[in-house]
Amino acid sequence: MKLTILGGGGFRVPLVYQALAAGSPISEVVLHDVAADRLAAIGAVLAEMAAAAPGAPPVRTTTDLEAALAGARFVFSAIRVDGLAGRTVDERVALDCGVLGQETTGPGGVAYGLRTVPVALHVAERVAAVAPEAWLINFTNPAGMITEAMQRVLGERVVGICDSPVGLVNRAVRALGLGRGEPVVDYVGLNHLGWLRGLRVDGVDRLPALLADDAALDSIEEVRLVGADWVRTIGALPNEYLYYFYRSREAVAAIRSAATTRGEFLLGQQERFYAEGAGPDALRRWSRVREERDATYMAESREASGAGERAAEDVAAGGYQQVALDLMAALSGGPSRTMILNVRNGAAVPGLPGEAVVEVPCLVGPHGITPLATAPLPGAMLGLLQQVKAVEQDTIEAAVTGSRALALRAFAQHPLVDSVAVAERLLDGYRAHLPGVAAVIR
Repeated sequence: MKLTILGGGGFRVPLVYQALAAGSPISEVVLHDVAADRLAAIGAVLAEMAAAAPGAPPVRTTTDLEAALAGARFVFSAIRVDGLAGRTVDERVALDCGVLGQETTGPGGVAYGLRTVPVALHVAERVAAVAPEAWLINFTNPAGMITEAMQRVLGERVVGICDSPVGLVNRAVRALGLGRGEPVVDYVGLNHLGWLRGLRVDGVDRLPALLADDAALDSIEEVRLVGADWVRTIGALPNEYLYYFYRSREAVAAIRSAATTRGEFLLGQQERFYAEGAGPDALRRWSRVREERDATYMAESREASGAGERAAEDVAAGGYQQVALDLMAALSGGPSRTMILNVRNGAAVPGLPGEAVVEVPCLVGPHGITPLATAPLPGAMLGLLQQVKAVEQDTIEAAVTGSRALALRAFAQHPLVDSVAVAERLLDGYRAHLPGVAAVIR
């Protein structure tokens, strides 16, 4: 089976290949990117990996989208429109307006979505034309928004993935000292905005015991970010990105006081890696940069909240690449399994539109992907999801129609933007500094 990776010159692609090399149903990998030099650098890393793993699938690279997609069984989308330079603008324009500068949460995510939706729709149209039977696995951020946009073309054969929910579940399981048995997980939300509300083992919900255990709670990074007392107050474990909602002022202050934003740090780091190109020791150079990247994830937030360093187990556990591999294996005839994915809601989350993409447990197997019903949310949680989903849907419509009014409404109605005047400054700032946004919003 052929796997096509869009954004194949991206820095994290070797993580996916490393997982494939350990064993997968994939027999061929094609990397596609618009930047030939980035493809060459990542291709050199993968060549070294393949030399050390004789059973690894062969890899080829191309800048031709049609050739990359033709005959694919799976298409993995990890594109970044405007690259990391665009991410730094997403962050800085927001910070200059005194609001959160983060690439997916808050106004940065709206700007990212505005310039990415048209590209994602073009990709979806080409997949429909040359690989209509393929499953498209989306990791392009903002993942929920982009998945929902692409479903307009490809329907439910588009599924979004993220490693944050499974990371949270794994930390909760570890804190409880549970064995290898698979717990029944009650997780509900949108991408980068969800809660773990229950963890049942042998029919017993173990989350209340976890919430009552100070030491166990303190071992969970998300709890250290937002505070154990607040976690007990809401009665659920929040996704790590909820830190930006629950501690917004502290987050903005921490990011503004840092020497660089996360995007600026990664841009400098990766420019140095790609500048050395496909030279010798590509794998060693890539590994060194990756370790530094992993160790510094959300560093300013952990410092501001007193959460401390990332646990060694979390750094070593891997992330979205394993989610993608498990998903492909289940869809290809492997054992059915339950996974937390970004899928069309239908009636899974009461109170959200049927066409909305939500992040919930799903049953995955050769039959496809079936979202599982969730219990109703309390008003505060549901209200936050409804507000952010409305922002996402306005952003999609603005990107499709070019409507300035809808784009402004998306910024102004985001819960992390506190003024229509600020929203106007945000939209004008992004249009001035991001050609991709200026080209979409007239």
